[in-house]
Amino acid sequence: MKTVLVDWNLIPYAEAWQRQTEWFDTLVRAKAQGEAYENRIIMCEHPHVYTLGRSGKENNMLLNDDQLKAIQATLFHIDRGGDITYHGPGQITGYPVFDLDTWKLGLKQYIDRLEETIIRFLAIYGIKGERLAGAAGVWIDPGVPRKARKICAIGVRSSHYVTMHGLALNVNTDLRYFSYIHPCGFIDKGVTSLRQELKHEVPMDEVKQRLECELSKLLNDKT
Repeated sequence: MKTVLVDWNLIPYAEAWQRQTEWFDTLVRAKAQGEAYENRIIMCEHPHVYTLGRSGKENNMLLNDDQLKAIQATLFHIDRGGDITYHGPGQITGYPVFDLDTWKLGLKQYIDRLEETIIRFLAIYGIKGERLAGAAGVWIDPGVPRKARKICAIGVRSSHYVTMHGLALNVNTDLRYFSYIHPCGFIDKGVTSLRQELKHEVPMDEVKQRLECELSKLLNDKT
């Protein structure tokens, strides 16, 4: 089954959500009808936006509407799992629109491979990414009090083993925008970025290429 990488560059969240949903619905329909289809990996950046998942709590957004406007940000209630997170320039947002049956994966296995992709990607830069029990995503120093910090959020929607939404990796992200929320519902853990950890910016194109490479390896790893 062919997998296609699509780069939308900087795109408003509402437009990306609509286009992603259309592709998701098309894939679900094609799969049900036995028609040919493509798996796609969408990568992009968004203008400042907060998204609140189905299980998210409103009080994890700390700003009112006027305050959101003042920082040129918007808020969307969306159909993925998880709580609230931030997307913005300097962050790679990855939306795999996949039929998991292609790789004989269940949803838990798929999320595990997304996390493993980020862990292996970070290792290229000499950073040790780890999992935190009960919290999807990739963390640094997850077991160290007051030092645990998330570098990649993961939230997925699945229907008939077709996925949408995905991951948000902080590369050169302005981390101040996370101070206006309780990221993913946590009040005692921090957020970081590749730039924060390495003390220098990282080219976005380089990150996209390496992410796509690592994800392809993991999806085709039968172990």
